[in-house]
Amino acid sequence: MAITVVPRHPALGAEIRGVDMHWPLDEATRRAVHEAWMEHLVVVFPDQDISDAEHVAFTRNFGEPEIFHQTSLGLRADRVKEIFLVSNVDERNNLLKPSTPSQVQLSSSRQWHTDSSYRPMPSMGSLLHGIEISRTGGITQFINMYKVWDDLPDGLRRQVEGRRARHDFAMLSRLVGSPPPTGEERAAMPPVWHPMVRRHPVTGRTSLFISSIYNDAIEGMEEGASRRLIEDLSDFAAQPQYMYRHVWEPHDVLMWDNRCTVHAVTPHDPAERRVMHRTTIVGAEPVVAA
Repeated sequence: MAITVVPRHPALGAEIRGVDMHWPLDEATRRAVHEAWMEHLVVVFPDQDISDAEHVAFTRNFGEPEIFHQTSLGLRADRVKEIFLVSNVDERNNLLKPSTPSQVQLSSSRQWHTDSSYRPMPSMGSLLHGIEISRTGGITQFINMYKVWDDLPDGLRRQVEGRRARHDFAMLSRLVGSPPPTGEERAAMPPVWHPMVRRHPVTGRTSLFISSIYNDAIEGMEEGASRRLIEDLSDFAAQPQYMYRHVWEPHDVLMWDNRCTVHAVTPHDPAERRVMHRTTIVGAEPVVAA
């Protein structure tokens, strides 16, 4: 396949044409897609009306799909276990109320984060398929954390250099009031500490590594000061020059690099159906401090 790559924003984000996810990738195309992904951090594949099985098969070109550890809220698909349901419609086609526990937990995605940062080896990347998209919001925003680190003011830089932050999956329930993880889920995913400044294993570039919906502590800082620092870092990062805002079209597939970006979704009308299926690529190495 001959692919074309067209940037969508100066900081990050590009559109890739010439890939059909219904079919296996040849090695040359896989390498070309990977190179574009590393260069642009977020890549968009338009017009990919694929099944969940095809979604998972395409993901495997770049790594092993994660199986979400939490089973109590119905966010893991029953039919294809590698699919995470970023949806307000359940698998029986029922529109879910905002007060439904799964929807309360998903509301945390309106804050800046990176997927599965709470794992000992955080996620490499994610692929999100827009099956039924929102027209009242639901814009997915991405930030280039390489550029954020490069431009970080000295006062903030001094506070994060050489420090680690804790990433705790249970922080979600404290943040948005969703049901806390079960004992089994907590045992499967205990809190972990990661460097706040990391080196990318492929590009070698340095980025700021925070994930505000999971960060509940910073080494050497009291709880209140830790939270304020995460908020200050997130506020600095959320500037237009670092951000690509993806306005969805039906059957867009987005692939992003969790090792050098954060993302957040804008609110939408909860009465409007939004059906998005995600795969998450298992991390291949621990976070290395830069």
